[in-house]
Amino acid sequence: MTDTLKTSVAIPVASIRGRRNAAGIRWGSPGVYLLALVLITICITPVLYIIIGGFRTNSQITADPSAWPSPWVFANYTDVLASDVFWTAMRNSGISAIGTTLGAVVLGVMASYVIARYEFSGKAVMYSLFAAGLMFPVTVAITPLYLLIRNLGLVNNLAGIILPQIAFALPTTIIILVPFLKAIPKELEEAASIDGASRLGFFWRMVIPLSLPGVITVGILAFIGAWNGYMLPLFILNDQSLLTLPLGVQNFASQYSVDTARVLAYTSLSMLPALIFFSLFERRIVGGLTGAVKG
Repeated sequence: MTDTLKTSVAIPVASIRGRRNAAGIRWGSPGVYLLALVLITICITPVLYIIIGGFRTNSQITADPSAWPSPWVFANYTDVLASDVFWTAMRNSGISAIGTTLGAVVLGVMASYVIARYEFSGKAVMYSLFAAGLMFPVTVAITPLYLLIRNLGLVNNLAGIILPQIAFALPTTIIILVPFLKAIPKELEEAASIDGASRLGFFWRMVIPLSLPGVITVGILAFIGAWNGYMLPLFILNDQSLLTLPLGVQNFASQYSVDTARVLAYTSLSMLPALIFFSLFERRIVGGLTGAVKG
């Protein structure tokens, strides 16, 4: 009986050990890796096609849309980089994204601090209201939002897209930051109060540094969301000198509709900053969201 039990236990243990490599790292199922590889290929292939297509000529694209550049043409990218239109759109997108990020982070931290650390009537309703804001994308409110911005005289003004983008970024900011601020021990606040720190001093000296991973995460999400924003700038901005990069791509594609290679080059350069920014701070985003879940 004992020998049979040992044999039944040894078989799964041996099978588990057989899935480990020489370094002792356990490998997952080959099917999972195959599925992940297929999904990665589906996501990356269009991006690579656009980037590589910018190094081709229109005749090459017409002859064989899926072939490699032969020869490689760099003039499409250099022409786009030499144009003032591209850098103007880049500047407008930068101003919009930075303004949205600063506004969403500052207002989000203050509102999250009040919701997380203070007890007052209507606290749950306020938090639920911000949570409900996640269910309303900008496309739902674009008509009344446009009327409001027009009445405020902010049409054809970057402030007309920064302020609404801050409002739409606040729900995500508050949902992520509240768990961070709740996780700060109250004993730490009491100790700071005994040492003579005011509530505002505790907020700046203790709360902000301790919640910095969450602050960085919401800042990155707000920046990327504002940088890639399309619907709101499309309704608010009509002046060519105020177009952001997504609108710049559309405008450039309509002007050079017959020059496919140059349009691909412009599109590649437009999406490159967001890709680099997201790649550099990807770990920050994952770490911040993990901390919010733990909190």
